[in-house]
Formats: sequence, C-alpha cells, structure tokens
Amino acid sequence: MTFEFDRDTAVTPRSEEVFGADLGAGWSVGGGINGGYLLAVIGNAVRERLRATGHVDPFSVSAHYLSASVAGPAVVETRVVRTGGRFSTVAATLLQDVDGRPVVRISALATYGDLDAAHDATTDATAAALHLALPMPDLPPREKCVLSSDAPDDIKKMAPLLDRFGTRLDPETARWAIGRPSRKGLIQGWFELADHRPLDPIALLLVVDALPPVTFDLGMPGWAPTLELTAHVRAKPAPGWAAVRHFTRTVAGGMFEEDCEVWDSTGRLVAQSRQLALQPRA
Repeated sequence: MTFEFDRDTAVTPRSEEVFGADLGAGWSVGGGINGGYLLAVIGNAVRERLRATGHVDPFSVSAHYLSASVAGPAVVETRVVRTGGRFSTVAATLLQDVDGRPVVRISALATYGDLDAAHDATTDATAAALHLALPMPDLPPREKCVLSSDAPDDIKKMAPLLDRFGTRLDPETARWAIGRPSRKGLIQGWFELADHRPLDPIALLLVVDALPPVTFDLGMPGWAPTLELTAHVRAKPAPGWAAVRHFTRTVAGGMFEEDCEVWDSTGRLVAQSRQLALQPRA
C-alpha cells in the first residue's frame, strides 16, 4: 500500500545534487501549499542526498519561505555543507518554474544524523535526573474531541489539507470554529494522518505545522503565511496517535510566533518547532 503522504512527498534524483518533486494540490491552505508539507519534501531530498553517509534522520531543519509554492512540479537543489562522524549539514533550495524561469520558494539548512545512535542509557539517565522533561498536555479522550475534517465549509475551502489529517482537536481550543475563540492563543489535540500512515521523523516535519494557525483561537481567521520555520526532531515516534500543542505568546508588528510541541503515543517528546508568520489580514 502506498500512503498519500509518501506519494506526495516523493523525490526523484535528477543528479547527485538535484531532485524532482510533484507538489500535491491536496496539501494547500490559503494562498499556497502548507509549509510543513513542503519541509517534508525538502526533508526527503536531503535524506536521499545523505543516504550513503547513514545520516538519514532530520535533527534540525530551518527554512525561510520566500514565495508561495503552488501545486505541480518542483525541484530541490542540495549542497552538502559539512559531513562529520555524527552529523551532516545540507543547504537545500526548493524552486518552481514560473513563466520559464526558476523561482526560489524555500531556502533551508538541515542537519541530519542517526536518531537511533543519538542517545544511550547513560545520556537518558542524565537527562531524566534533571527533571526537565516536557509533559504532554492533558487532552480529553479522542472520542470527545472535534474532528478537524468536520470544520465549517468556508474553512475547508481555504484549507483542503484538513482532509489529509485525522486530527481531533481539544474542544476547549476549537471554539473558534463556532465563532467563540478563547483568545488564549492555544490549539491542541490528537494527530494522525487520515490514511493511518505511521509517523516517522520526516512526517514530524509536517506535524509541526499541521494544526490550524493559533491566530484562529485569537479571533483572527485567515491565511497566516510562514516567513521562517525551524523544526527540531528529538526522537523517532512510537506507533499510534501523537499529541500536538500549538501556542503563541506574542502578536506584534503584523506578525506572530507559533511554537509547536509533539509527543508520541508513549508520552515522549519527539518534536518541537517555532515559526514566525504574518498576522492574518481582516
């Protein structure tokens, strides 16, 4: 069985450094393609570029979104900046042809390694002794949560990618859907892909940008284009539903920051991110 996410994030080598992709229309939101989905496409290209080194897992990916991507053909150009014993760093650029000329959509810098070798019993014990583990939110049972694909038609028209997800939102953070936002700047819930494709490190690059923008909970619906997004993958996720929390503390200067935290089905923190995005226009 070929999962939709794997099919739509697949890359094809054109040379040692260049990979072709076909961006799927189903991952669009507002005026462009979802930033997390695009990060996963780039993530696959970097993984293929580094496969011979054994550094196939993303640890940190930082991307600047320079112009809105559209469904259709794209190219990811890669350049190895450094290769070491534990990590490799690659500069990657996603481009699309516009009227016969290449237009840069995203410029990214990614550090990859081997998540299986990133820690051991000693480092885990040292970390546990610090008592700094980030506890997952206390979410309602999934059957009492709101299915994001049941969003109002006007929201789904703006964000068809909602049908790609089986997200179940905490009702207390989904009241914006009925015109009663909490104005706390928090949206959280349970996450899985709609076709139950298991999550992995590449999929986590999507998950950190999968929930509706937290500005919805501030009473500001609308497209919130990402300017910059940095994702940190902390561990390989265990099978099952992930818990995801998006929140903001600052809306200023026409922009807001959005932090994301992701825990796997065992309650282990597996990913974090921060992005800077434009405040939706009225």
